[in-house]
Amino acid sequence: MGKADFLSPKAIANRIKSKGLQKLRWYCQMCQKQCRDENGFKCHCMSESHQRQLLLASEDPNKFMDYFSDEFKSDFVELLRRRFGTKRVHNNIVYNEYISDREHVHMNSTQWETLTDFTKWLGREGLCKVDETPKGWYIQYIDRDPETIRRQEEQARKKKQELDDEERSARFIEEQVRRGRDGKETDETPVYTELKRESEEEKVAFNLGASACVAGPSKSSSSLGASALKAAAASSSSSTKRKDTSSSLDSRAEKKKKSALEEIMEMEEQKKKKQQAVRTDYWMQPNIVVKVVTKRLGEKYHKKKAVVTEVRDKYAAVVKMIDSGDKLKLDQNHVETVIPAPGKRVLILNGPHRDTEALLEGINEKNFSATLTLDSGNQKGKRVDVAYEDFSKLA
Repeated sequence: MGKADFLSPKAIANRIKSKGLQKLRWYCQMCQKQCRDENGFKCHCMSESHQRQLLLASEDPNKFMDYFSDEFKSDFVELLRRRFGTKRVHNNIVYNEYISDREHVHMNSTQWETLTDFTKWLGREGLCKVDETPKGWYIQYIDRDPETIRRQEEQARKKKQELDDEERSARFIEEQVRRGRDGKETDETPVYTELKRESEEEKVAFNLGASACVAGPSKSSSSLGASALKAAAASSSSSTKRKDTSSSLDSRAEKKKKSALEEIMEMEEQKKKKQQAVRTDYWMQPNIVVKVVTKRLGEKYHKKKAVVTEVRDKYAAVVKMIDSGDKLKLDQNHVETVIPAPGKRVLILNGPHRDTEALLEGINEKNFSATLTLDSGNQKGKRVDVAYEDFSKLA
């Protein structure tokens, strides 16, 4: 019986089956042949070519194992370097990408039995940084490329040079400040000398001309002092007025800027405060549809819908299962609200519009809320945005 034609359905099906990954237990690493089923693998093991490969491997098995181990290591590390660089990544993620290649070297032909052993070996050899976490082993490639090392050394040298320049400038500024302080202290420090007289009969005279000309009781000096005081007072008052006007202008500008930028935020905060003032920590109401989320009751009631028939102590309720008709007493933490399709009637359970019936107009998935049209009360016909947990479907 000849082979099927190239475009026959059987040939096309065989080509489709041969693509992609097959089962590992039907792969022969020595011959690098992937079989599709157990019968094919058995026939391959009995073939002459496979027997010849086994005879070659039996002569020096360590040689072949070392070759396959080196190929596996080099391909794995190359993928880690090119795909993830020096980022910290889970070893299983890298391994899954590695085995996606149909022609990869299988781990069962290497010296490592498991991926964990291979990860530990990478850490011992200094090829990667490895660490164990509750989620598994993480690896990080260590780049030992000479060009990368040279670039890192150059960056470190530039950074050190910048720090040296900053330190030199800081030391220079400190030296200038110290010199200025020393000079100021030497200039302001008065020099005291001992008063000596050559003879007891000689009189001691003091020269007070400079102070006398300033504080002397003359009309010109007094008029000059008064005018100077008036000018100084006028300049100080004008400066204070300018400061007051500038500060008042700044404060007005700040008020205007604040009112323009933060008006919406203040309104939102006021709305949130009002909603928090009317919110309560209990929301159960009769005649609403809820979904059982607790797993303590078993799979029979998990994720099943029920109708609240009676509310007890604000936080608990008696519910009737819709599909089976069973009655259960549940806490509000064991159930969640049900969001119906648009156009259905709902009951608002919390917030400023509590106990108000409404019509579901649309759902806003980004804000986890829905647009409702109030159907009762003083604000009938008003549209409001209500969070998912604050309303539920009416029975």
